[in-house]
Amino acid sequence: MSESIKINDVNIWYGEKQVLKDVFLDIPKNSIFAFIGPSGCGKTTLLKSINRMNDFIPAFRLMGKITLGDRDIYADKKPEQLRKEIGMVFQQPNPLPISIMQNMTLPLTEHYKGSHAKFKDIAVEKIKSCALYDELKEKLDKSALLLSGGQQQRLCIARSLVLEPAVILFDEPCSALDPISTGKIEDLIMVLKKERTIIIVTHNMEQARRISDYIAFFYNGIIVESGPTEKLFFNPETELLDNYIRGKF
Repeated sequence: MSESIKINDVNIWYGEKQVLKDVFLDIPKNSIFAFIGPSGCGKTTLLKSINRMNDFIPAFRLMGKITLGDRDIYADKKPEQLRKEIGMVFQQPNPLPISIMQNMTLPLTEHYKGSHAKFKDIAVEKIKSCALYDELKEKLDKSALLLSGGQQQRLCIARSLVLEPAVILFDEPCSALDPISTGKIEDLIMVLKKERTIIIVTHNMEQARRISDYIAFFYNGIIVESGPTEKLFFNPETELLDNYIRGKF
């Protein structure tokens, strides 16, 4: 199920402004790859380019190649199909203002034909896989907006799983959560990498060190360093990364 991602000489512009320059990355399957760096350096732009969310921005322009497995994702004329294979979880939990169960089954009804009972079984399976079932089993017909922030975020992760994506993108998924909820999300991400490739944007250096296998350090639209997390955290090659890890800017 899991797939690797390769980013080959990618350059990105918004109108005349170039926001990413000469990006090369190999993201192995069944790994957690963290994008770190100060705000506005291109991390989220690259993340959203991997499932073509930036297609919604008229001024967006990309040159280079991004492949999922052996397939060039920008050669595919149907980004909706791509987003079934590359799920995304956003910074703020975004459950729909409908019931928990409807949140879970809606993606299935939009993409597949099948019975409500079958879709409900899939939904329950994914809720259980996110360690949410015991908390929600009496509330599945209640509004998802009644859940806590941490529960909403785990529900959004569960919802992203119903289409069985090969890759899941996380854009600062814990930035609005308390430490206990953050720990639950991190534990869940660690489990998910057994069957999927995970890419996460985070400003939390401790989080990047705890859960990622690889990191890429972005600064002013370029990747300054990338490689195994342990190596880059404990033996950075550049003063810039060393200063960033130490919180000096």
